[in-house]
Amino acid sequence: MDFSTLGGNLLGTVPFGDIVLYFTPLNLFLFAVMLGFTLLIAVSKPETQVEATFMKLGNTDVKVGPKEFKQRRFLSVICGIASAGAMITGDLFNFTLFMALIGIVNIGIVSAVRQISVLNSAFNYGLIAMMCSLPLFGGAAIVLASSGTLSLLVLNQMHATPMMIFGALLMLLGILGECGVAPFFASKAEMFRTPGSPFLVIIHLSSLFVIIRAVEILLLVLW
Repeated sequence: MDFSTLGGNLLGTVPFGDIVLYFTPLNLFLFAVMLGFTLLIAVSKPETQVEATFMKLGNTDVKVGPKEFKQRRFLSVICGIASAGAMITGDLFNFTLFMALIGIVNIGIVSAVRQISVLNSAFNYGLIAMMCSLPLFGGAAIVLASSGTLSLLVLNQMHATPMMIFGALLMLLGILGECGVAPFFASKAEMFRTPGSPFLVIIHLSSLFVIIRAVEILLLVLW
């Protein structure tokens, strides 16, 4: 099959029943980087955040407790695995599932933090993510209804119809909301003020990598 994307020519596929993973140079690179960062986060320890105390000479150390550390590390690893899966999936529906999982675990990573501003930000981000799940899955459904398939290998061989374009644009809106990037980044900003730097890196990194992958997928569908 003649299959090429912005990521390069097809190197191979790995079918798991209805789930088909495909590999191009770009997809393999993104997949390997995500797994590498996930491994580093799994073996890293959280930093100690130092907060200046107003009108006092001393500073306050904000540490992550053992129970919170285990919870956040576990969810960070799940986020990394889901992000890595989104890099090589060859099916639009599975990509949307990975996106939804990333949004859920991003909230869970900071859910144990005892800071009102962080929890408020996570709550607002959760609302945006839930609302954007409608255009995310709805867009994929429209692409399926208008093309008869969700396989990227097949969609690459088809000409885009107006309904496919509409579905792809809906998916883009859903992806932006699930990732918490512009124009929805304000709902997520305060989440990065929480202590535990390694765990916050995966939130930011997964968003960046998913956007790169989403652009590749949407251009593949619309090309």
